[in-house]
Amino acid sequence: MADPKGFLNHGREVAATRPVQERVKDWNEVYVPGSLLPIIPTQASRCMDCGIPFCHNGCPLGNLIPEWNDFAYREDWSAASERLHATNNFPEFTGRLCPAPCESACVLGINQPAVTIKNVEVSIIDKAWDSGDVAAQAPERLSGKTVAVIGSGPAGLAAAQQLTRAGHTVAVYERADRVGGLLRYGIPEFKMEKRHINRRIEQMRAEGTRFRTGVEIGRDLKATDLRKRYDAVVIAAGATVSRDLPVPGRELNGIHFAMEYLPLANKVQEGDFVAPPITAEGKHVVVIGGGDTGADCVGTAHRQGAASVTQLEIMPQPGEDRNPNQPWPTFPMLYKVTSAHEEGGERVYSVSTTHFEGDEDGNVQWLHLVEVEFIEGKLTQKPGTERRIPAQLVTLAMGFTGTDKENGLVSQFALELDERGNIARDGDYATNVPGVYVAGDAGRGQSLIVWAIAEGRSAARGVDRFLTGVSELPAPVRPTDRSLMV
Repeated sequence: MADPKGFLNHGREVAATRPVQERVKDWNEVYVPGSLLPIIPTQASRCMDCGIPFCHNGCPLGNLIPEWNDFAYREDWSAASERLHATNNFPEFTGRLCPAPCESACVLGINQPAVTIKNVEVSIIDKAWDSGDVAAQAPERLSGKTVAVIGSGPAGLAAAQQLTRAGHTVAVYERADRVGGLLRYGIPEFKMEKRHINRRIEQMRAEGTRFRTGVEIGRDLKATDLRKRYDAVVIAAGATVSRDLPVPGRELNGIHFAMEYLPLANKVQEGDFVAPPITAEGKHVVVIGGGDTGADCVGTAHRQGAASVTQLEIMPQPGEDRNPNQPWPTFPMLYKVTSAHEEGGERVYSVSTTHFEGDEDGNVQWLHLVEVEFIEGKLTQKPGTERRIPAQLVTLAMGFTGTDKENGLVSQFALELDERGNIARDGDYATNVPGVYVAGDAGRGQSLIVWAIAEGRSAARGVDRFLTGVSELPAPVRPTDRSLMV
């Protein structure tokens, strides 16, 4: 363990962010460069000798958190990196993007601020990259087996890297023009600069993984033809169908899904556009949906120079403390202020959109809403609370309903679906089609990046066993395990 009295002698200290006035003028990550590492040994020392580290249980990857906290406390960064990579292929992704259910499960968090596990994690991996401790791990011998991975998000990349290191020849198919899935085009640059993805892709290429971009399985290449080419297939296509809002006026110009809006801003940073085809500049922006994707839209609108930004959420505002029905060590629903919310805008809770109003040219101008409340478990409108707010750009960030079933992937493979409409799989992540496996949101439904990586690693083990009869790859989680769902 680290310092036995660390949690008694030191308070929680998190990464410092750049001033709002500065960071909204660029797309760089919001944190002060170099400010985190000096405080990490002290923060890691707060990891207590708790006996049973519930953070292991809180993390779907089963990260060895007390071990790498101890190494970070002792500033043995190479050993910390080795322990970190033992369970997580991409800690620089999770260290920036994961909501840290591990911290919610931290034993210290019962009556004190939890250990800054996420900050320690990202510091370890950033130090490892700077020190050259992250290197390609090419297999010593090839198995002669081939695997196709559909999708290059965190689940697909994790599965591909594990299978490549096991000696199989792996090709990753991505329908977008660049590798990374939602990591590339769904996460704004200010949350994670894309250089982090690029260097992982270069590592994977050096290990032998092949990438095929601009190819959508089901449309550009039939799923049945893909199955004939490869010994096994992993479907990691994500849950990409956005939840719509079927109210009057939805057809007006200026109303877009979040995943229509966010990728264009990222493409500007990639050099594809000088200015995005959809921009918030000078407009009154309304974001419908109070989750992380909605916050990403808020931060993007700020940087594009929106006249105003309003974020709507149909549920009541969460509290700042745990609800009694969400006791430790479960992942609680708490009021969260992200970096995007620090930058301005208004957040409105317990409201529902009734309809949109446009001008004579068919452009949205107003959003009409009404306050709602739960009465006997039913969401009910409050009479007399109707009003309208200016809305010249509306983004729908209400989550996703499942994987794309219109492109032919599901039908061409003849895949069975579960009761939630996701691709069905067994305990080894195998579908009803022999040799075809599914990982991540395509089988789980919309979830977290940490679950995607965990499922990609687990599916890789199932494929490895299918191809060779035995596997030494780790399997951190089963798809039937709902105890840690967040």
